[in-house]
Amino acid sequence: MGPVTPLSLAEASDSELLARHVAGDDHAFGELFRRHKDRMWAVALRTCRDPELAADAVQDGFISAFRRAGSFRGDAAVTTWLHRIIVNACLDRLRRVRPTSPLPEYDLADHRDHHSSTEVRLDVEEALARLPDGQRAALVLVDMHAVPVAEAAQILGVAEGTIKSRCARGRAALAEHLGLLAGEPETGPRTS
Repeated sequence: MGPVTPLSLAEASDSELLARHVAGDDHAFGELFRRHKDRMWAVALRTCRDPELAADAVQDGFISAFRRAGSFRGDAAVTTWLHRIIVNACLDRLRRVRPTSPLPEYDLADHRDHHSSTEVRLDVEEALARLPDGQRAALVLVDMHAVPVAEAAQILGVAEGTIKSRCARGRAALAEHLGLLAGEPETGPRTS
């Protein structure tokens, strides 16, 4: 293989870049990182809910991918493989960290009539933060990043049915929480 120019790296597929990295190309993984860092950052930020944890998880994940590139079997897309590594790095970080203070409580009377788009976004982020890690990870991938259920199952290492049920339970919990924030009365007894 002759010298690789930046143009040929930009034209290479993700699989080709990973193969070139394993073969010793010093620039191939940098191109892979450039292509996917923004999407991986978005997944990490929504999964971790904390910019510092997300940054650490993205760094951990890409270092892991860099080191483990030779173990990539090609039975899934490179992006699926990267998602799996980043989400696992997020979950590892979340397991190691304990919150130092509880989530702030909303005063519904103060916020009911003053929702701007920023406050609504913060409400969704807060509701998402209350979900169990597995439900949050499934919703982030499927609903926020439009990852197909089958691919999300591969990324998280669970069955497709598990992804579907986590998404359904997570959506129901989000709807209930957001309905309460909007001032809608709770309907029926809570069973969870």
